Amino acid sequence: MQRKSLFYAWLACLTCLILVWVPSSLAQRTSLRPEAVAADVYQSLTYLPKSNDFKRSDTGEVNSESTLVSRFIRYHQDIKKRATEFRLDWQLTMADYLGYNEPVKPDRYPGYSTLQINPIEADLKDIRSLNRVQRQAFIDLIADLYKVPEQQKPATPSVNPSVSPSKPTLSQPGDARLLLP
Repeated sequence: MQRKSLFYAWLACLTCLILVWVPSSLAQRTSLRPEAVAADVYQSLTYLPKSNDFKRSDTGEVNSESTLVSRFIRYHQDIKKRATEFRLDWQLTMADYLGYNEPVKPDRYPGYSTLQINPIEADLKDIRSLNRVQRQAFIDLIADLYKVPEQQKPATPSVNPSVSPSKPTLSQPGDARLLLP
């Protein structure tokens, strides 16, 4: 009984630390729905195939929200647990799709359990059909969409107009007393 209460106390402390430590802007950016980001990507990069003609396993209806880009994002953040705010992490995901980094496992791919046909083969083919410039534009756009806005810089301290920062002042007699405790 005592172990259980200690565990819950530890869990509560850990949760508080995480909530205090994670900046709110980061939490907001990573909570973007992949489908919303995918819509922005498709609006800007019209050459990307949607590949959204896969049918749901439960209803048999076409799931038009499950697109190549939304599955790419879900693979990145949900399966690989990579950060969304760093361009290098997105490049690693692209390398997975191209077969240069980690293998993409069919039984863990987004849509594997919700779609009648696993879209992995079609998605890998679609990504591999893009040329280098198209792939780089795709990565740049996704990274920019998930970019955490810079924190506002603190106000600069007011400068005493009588002291010019470009001209150092010479020490005066008695200045050494300023160093005494």
